[in-house]
Amino acid sequence: MKNKLLHTPEGVRDIYNEECEKKLVLQDKINDTLKNFGYHSIQTPTFEFFDIFGKEIGTTPSKELYKFFDRQGNTLVLRPDITPSIARFAAKYFDGEDMPIRLSYMGNTFINNHSYQGRLKECTQIGAELIGDGSVDADAEILAMAVHSLKASGLREFQISVGHVGILGGMMDAAGLDEEQEEHIRELIANKNFFGVAEEVEDAVIDCHLKELFSMIGNIYNSAEEFAAAKELSRSYPQISEALNRLEELDRVLKIYGVDKYISYELGMLGNYSYYTGIIFAGYTFGSGERIVKGGRYDKLLPYFGKEAASIGFAFTVDQLMMALSRQGIAIELEHNTQLIVYCWESRQAAIETAMELRKNNCHVELMRMDETKTRADYEAYQERNQIAKLTFMEGTKS
Repeated sequence: MKNKLLHTPEGVRDIYNEECEKKLVLQDKINDTLKNFGYHSIQTPTFEFFDIFGKEIGTTPSKELYKFFDRQGNTLVLRPDITPSIARFAAKYFDGEDMPIRLSYMGNTFINNHSYQGRLKECTQIGAELIGDGSVDADAEILAMAVHSLKASGLREFQISVGHVGILGGMMDAAGLDEEQEEHIRELIANKNFFGVAEEVEDAVIDCHLKELFSMIGNIYNSAEEFAAAKELSRSYPQISEALNRLEELDRVLKIYGVDKYISYELGMLGNYSYYTGIIFAGYTFGSGERIVKGGRYDKLLPYFGKEAASIGFAFTVDQLMMALSRQGIAIELEHNTQLIVYCWESRQAAIETAMELRKNNCHVELMRMDETKTRADYEAYQERNQIAKLTFMEGTKS
């Protein structure tokens, strides 16, 4: 029983010592970038009413939620995703605001994944939401901020893949596919089986231009110029054409920001959540099999909470970013400037006064009363284990 008490549940873990310090430093770097873009920090509750993440919202499936009840019998959930909480927050506190709202946040999310997936069930997210601006300039700002945040973390080699839900959605509508066929095609795309997609539409009674567009959904383009052929083929399909025009204009703005080399375009990209309505994106780097950042436009989410406002945002998974940095050998620099003062009973007052004076000057000081069973070597070993910069023995300590 005692051994069981020392273990954490499956899917969660303890973080301590240097790893914890590095995580805090990384979070500060990203938060500083968000502040530089004018985003304001907020906090929302770790758990909310079930309806905030219900099926109508289009977020995490119910079976993957951690659910429990309050004293009144209401169903509550640990948040699996912070964006719906931000939408609720903005609708409540900024209902009358008709100017853009820039919000940033940091918190843990909880998803009850299957054990075999090997994923953490509790992750730390840092994100930003731009509410009340439906322009392509807002899309570009969010993407540029994501790029600058990743660069601030220390990453140099990464790519953000951008798509638009209107492209694949427009193809499905134009092809007249039923719900079962659509689901099958989305499953094929999720598995990168683009040959399977081509076979699925081969026998369908649809325009040859549309078939050719379906054949392009697995392509990745480095600039808008490269998907000019897709634009030409989409002329007869307003929804697809509008989405491609949006990406083309987005590409022009990203060039002004100077971040376009980190951006690629994927016409068949799928979003994580069904509440996305416009551009969607995900960032990848070496050393992480998961997306390190994901986001998109969700213009119909805030109206669900009673506020008519276009919105776009993203979230970093800090744990995945930490793993990628480690595997790429990119160091998160820490300042090891803590001092340790070891004192005996006779020098207690002098030791405390010295520590207080040093702390006034922003020094980190650890006080430790001398244990007669310990030697100087024991304290030096402790200093080394904890990367303490300076060790001082006060008068009368054991040598």
